[in-house]
Amino acid sequence: MSTVNGFQGSNNGYSNGFHASDTTGKIITCKAAVVWGPGEPFVIEEVQVDPPQKMEVRIKILFTSICHTDLSAWLGHNEAQRAFPRILGHEASGIVESVGEGVEDLKTGDHVVPIFNGECGGCAYCKCEQTNLCTKFRVNPMKRVMDADGQPRFWMASKDGEERRPVYHFLNVSSFAEYTVVDSACAVRIQPAAPLHKMCLLSCCISTGVGAVWNTANVHEGSKVAIFGLGAVGLAVAEGARLRGASQIIGVDINPDKMIKGREMGVTDFINPANCKNPINEAIKEMTKGGVDFSFECAGNLDVLREAFTSTHDGWGLTVILGIHPTPRLLPLHPMELFDGRRMVGCVFGDFKGKSHLPEFVEKYMKGDATYKLNLDGFITHKLPFEKINEAFRLLQQGKSLRCLLHL
Repeated sequence: MSTVNGFQGSNNGYSNGFHASDTTGKIITCKAAVVWGPGEPFVIEEVQVDPPQKMEVRIKILFTSICHTDLSAWLGHNEAQRAFPRILGHEASGIVESVGEGVEDLKTGDHVVPIFNGECGGCAYCKCEQTNLCTKFRVNPMKRVMDADGQPRFWMASKDGEERRPVYHFLNVSSFAEYTVVDSACAVRIQPAAPLHKMCLLSCCISTGVGAVWNTANVHEGSKVAIFGLGAVGLAVAEGARLRGASQIIGVDINPDKMIKGREMGVTDFINPANCKNPINEAIKEMTKGGVDFSFECAGNLDVLREAFTSTHDGWGLTVILGIHPTPRLLPLHPMELFDGRRMVGCVFGDFKGKSHLPEFVEKYMKGDATYKLNLDGFITHKLPFEKINEAFRLLQQGKSLRCLLHL
């Protein structure tokens, strides 16, 4: 039997004041951070979590962290995607409490990383090597209930005989709760020896940033790279480029404090647009004698995207879009500009097929494979108890944290 931060797990069950058999098939009442409206403070509420239905998994969340996508959803930047009350969160790790009918690849006690971009394994998309999307379980910010019956698995407990009130899901995960229910396509089993507090980062930022370098761009040794936006995803890009042997990694950010953390992650040169007299793309072309081989846009800003695109070398430059763009504006380029040989592509979850690729990723990381020596500890800048989730969001808003790890 293994112990993870006081939580005991084995192949037959686990206990943290209870045994799995005590809760299987039953409604669980637990704590969750519920947001009731755009920008409103998170409220720690008692919610009821229904048992998993067919091809679903109920997970005891042990660690979760906060991403800018959570921040954007909390603030309600995209009105069409709003749904309240809601349980946000999509970067997490935990242990399977129970599984629904038909689930064969997961069992009670398994250590798992939930993923927002699922993989059913059987559809045309999952069978295609050219995409990591899935017909049914791809990332979908509009989705708020489960597919099996069109209902959520979260409910506000009934009071004084009133009917239970639904609480909506988020990005296939909803990790800001002690327990969550996800589709089995959105839960990745990892080896139990892997530290769950670090594996939490594979749910989003590490997979997205590193995968963009390794899978989408296929950066090679000696490449010149520019990263626009040095948040957690941007720094994960830097980590991936460093491990691939990039000769020059240019970080672009308006926060001068990011320079220190950037150096730690492999950034060789730093540009602060506030201190740059000429357009950024001109500065980069001068530094690199023509432009970078690869640029990564991690800011979610179309003006920045324009600079990222024009900073690449003509003839072969590739720009990878990672930032989330809530604006209704379209791409800031003319089609004829593509005739100069520069290319642009979007990237979801680093083009990793979650259930197929992440277990091997974890295995190589745990074995100390030289190409997988990621500085995961460097991304966790703060640790707080779950009840201080509002403080964690303030830290992210203020640009003081990369990843604030919440321990449930």
